[in-house]
Amino acid sequence: MEHLSALAKQVRAELGKVIVGQSEIVDQLLVVLTCGGHAVIEGVPGLAKTLAVKSLARVCGLGFQRVQCTADLMPADITGTNVFNLSSGTFSLHPGPVFTDLLLVDEINRTAPRTQAALLEAMEERQVTIDGTRHPLSDDFTVLATQNPVEFEGTYPLPEAQLDRFLLKIRITYPSAQEEVEIVSRYDKGFDPRRLDEIVLNPLDPSLLPAARNEIESLKVEPALYAYVVALVRRTRDWPAISLGASPRAAIGLFHVARVLAGMDGRDYLLPDDVKAAALPVLRHRIILKPEADLEGLTPDQVIQQVLSAVEVPK
Repeated sequence: MEHLSALAKQVRAELGKVIVGQSEIVDQLLVVLTCGGHAVIEGVPGLAKTLAVKSLARVCGLGFQRVQCTADLMPADITGTNVFNLSSGTFSLHPGPVFTDLLLVDEINRTAPRTQAALLEAMEERQVTIDGTRHPLSDDFTVLATQNPVEFEGTYPLPEAQLDRFLLKIRITYPSAQEEVEIVSRYDKGFDPRRLDEIVLNPLDPSLLPAARNEIESLKVEPALYAYVVALVRRTRDWPAISLGASPRAAIGLFHVARVLAGMDGRDYLLPDDVKAAALPVLRHRIILKPEADLEGLTPDQVIQQVLSAVEVPK
């Protein structure tokens, strides 16, 4: 896993110039990019979600666009629209922000379901249909959507069908006391995230990311681990505290993410520990707890940990 290890090492080093701590979050963003998936990033304001995504796009040499979601945001504001040209008498496409590589959809749960649904075709098929014409998107098209976990007034929770299309749900928590001291110290020394272009970030070799993606296909997987991945996902469907379990798409995502985690660790073989490490971010948004489990104060992460403990690990 030479290319993937090199990719992970360089991305961690470069983002470390901008982001203090949050190493697990940086790794999960890299996993999403390597897998070619999408992610929901959940955290309170001020935890550098936007800064991390912008820095990742710059280091990887990818196009970046940002959409600030509001209640009156329309689907055409994301996908674009055909505009009539008076001089030529024809319609021409005015592309929306979806025509990029990394699309940051800020506070996705603040926009109406109709607009949320406009992202479904783009996320699943990497294309958008405008006035009956299909327009392909970038091969690297990735949606990174943020949401605030503590504000519910004026929001529209994402439907299960759309949540299932996100490969990961990344949770960002507050930094440690030592990390927060380092953040304040950097600001005192002149660091300003609004002037990100002035910070020296060494770009990746353009061939490194495609090479890392191809490398994953050669990773060795024992047949018993296929059954382990499926057993974990199927166990969520009959777990007492869960009313809706994970889908077969979740099993594919769990397997894919586990392989990337193994490769980032420098190994060319998969371990059960890789599957366990992938379970929380892959499954936490794909299960729905029963009302009585919510009343008991259980969280999806706690229930998934229970499932992991109950399923036998292959030898």
